[in-house]
Amino acid sequence: MENCSPFWACSPSSHLAQLDDLETKAFKIIGIPHDEAVYEPLTSPSPTGRWSLCLLPPPFLVLHPLPSPCSALSTPKYLQDACGPPGSPILEKLMKSRKPLLTSTHLFLFFPPVEPPSTLSSISFLPPGLQDICSPPSQIPPPPIQSHDLFYKMLHNSTFCLVPRGRRLGSFRFLEALQAACIPVLLSNGWELPFSEVIDWRKAIVQGEERLLLQIPSLVRSFDNDQILSIRQQTQMLWETYFSSVDKIVTTTFEIIQDRIYKHVSRNQIMWNVAPGGLHILPQFSTHLLDFPFYYALLGAKPAEWFTALIYVTSPLISQSQPIMKLIVALAKSKYCSQIVVLWNCDKPVSPKIKWPDTTVPFVVINAESKTISSRFMPLDVIQTDSVLSLDEDIVLSTNEVDFAFTVWQNFPERIVGYPARSHFWDANKARWGYTSKWTNDYSMVLTGAAFYHRYYHYFYTHYLPESLKSVVDQLDNCEDILMNFLVSAVIKLPPIKVTQKKQYKETMMQQGPKASRWADPDHFAQRQSCINSFSAWFAGMPLRHSQMRLDPVLFKDQVSILRKKYHDIERP
Repeated sequence: MENCSPFWACSPSSHLAQLDDLETKAFKIIGIPHDEAVYEPLTSPSPTGRWSLCLLPPPFLVLHPLPSPCSALSTPKYLQDACGPPGSPILEKLMKSRKPLLTSTHLFLFFPPVEPPSTLSSISFLPPGLQDICSPPSQIPPPPIQSHDLFYKMLHNSTFCLVPRGRRLGSFRFLEALQAACIPVLLSNGWELPFSEVIDWRKAIVQGEERLLLQIPSLVRSFDNDQILSIRQQTQMLWETYFSSVDKIVTTTFEIIQDRIYKHVSRNQIMWNVAPGGLHILPQFSTHLLDFPFYYALLGAKPAEWFTALIYVTSPLISQSQPIMKLIVALAKSKYCSQIVVLWNCDKPVSPKIKWPDTTVPFVVINAESKTISSRFMPLDVIQTDSVLSLDEDIVLSTNEVDFAFTVWQNFPERIVGYPARSHFWDANKARWGYTSKWTNDYSMVLTGAAFYHRYYHYFYTHYLPESLKSVVDQLDNCEDILMNFLVSAVIKLPPIKVTQKKQYKETMMQQGPKASRWADPDHFAQRQSCINSFSAWFAGMPLRHSQMRLDPVLFKDQVSILRKKYHDIERP
């Protein structure tokens, strides 16, 4: 195409945009009579040898087989940092499958009028440094085969996607781009984007000017790698939170209406636009950002230096030497402990003969309102600290172990941080999820028998989960800790954190009292297997994430004097 300029100056009709959905009956070209914008098959060059280019929305995409006319992309710095210097095998493999900077789902070739209009969709690469998107007639290939598979493959392999007007003002291509983490470049002036009342779309899209199409290449080249990564992350957060299913779209609509009605308990812009998103923020709990575990880093704050110990008791106390007595003493010695709460969930009332240990911190015994296992996660007014240390009555922890776990939680306030870890796996033979307590190199759950988490999760567990799930837990008198792990992982999309302890915690350990039969019963373990599959069905997938990270104190197990170690008691047998 010798006559094609770097600015598509092939002919007066080469700078036009189709504003309606591409259908033959609605083939309306803006700025030129319909009979002057006729499509000719690519295999038949026009008599004048001139080719015109227009941006039009096709019904779907195909991969354009032409290579980019510009030079090879320079190696991005973030790839060099991650994969090594130029020439490394990993880097070469990545660069061979380089991504186009800009994907146009709407590139069409037009010729002078010779026969009735027809349509064909194709695609174009606009990498950095591109000056000319026209090619000589000899390089124009035959019409490609339209393929949805190629379309979605190309979409997911692109950085920017052009989104022009559809049949009306909006375009379904917008949602497709969001789903594929392809940054939408909007070419639709005046389009009110979905949920714009609460969503700040400036952080997730590039707003183009449909009357200045020639500025699009320079516009997308102005973004550096860090900006591109940030925008793509935001597109994924918005897609997963608000648009990935009809249920989420409808729920978001109702929540926005609720915020309009109850303005005094409505979510602010940060809650809607920062992970985990507005649907996971219950404004009835609070409207202040620092009352939630997700915004400390954003606001440059840290959780308070206090925690509340919540001990869940299900069996009557028959001896002063039971583990709970030693546990209370160890908790009271912690400099971070604000108060100790014993949640009495036993059929027998608290005996007045019980002599609780003397403590220097407030100590209170509360009778559970409902004698169900879910009551351990009921939001209690007595708990005023951000951090909750959930404990079983038979757990054995030292003061050093408690203090170390709390300092770790302060750095990860949105996660569950604790000691007893478990894992899930996919059983291919049975085609179902499995549960294991074996000591392996990874884990996906930290049981709430000895774990720190934010008090908001009590409120979220009680008011967000359906009664059907909680009734399953209550009927089995089991799996409440698994359900809490499912819930937290589904919200933050991150695994829990295991910390070091000096004593191992096994579900196969024999316990004293009435609880012994439950832990020794093989049905107890089978129930937990069944719970995982029931929970994954409700969450429409497996939200649990595996992790291989375990956090130890500084100098843990190092061959130095134990006096130099802050948490030296953890290493003692």
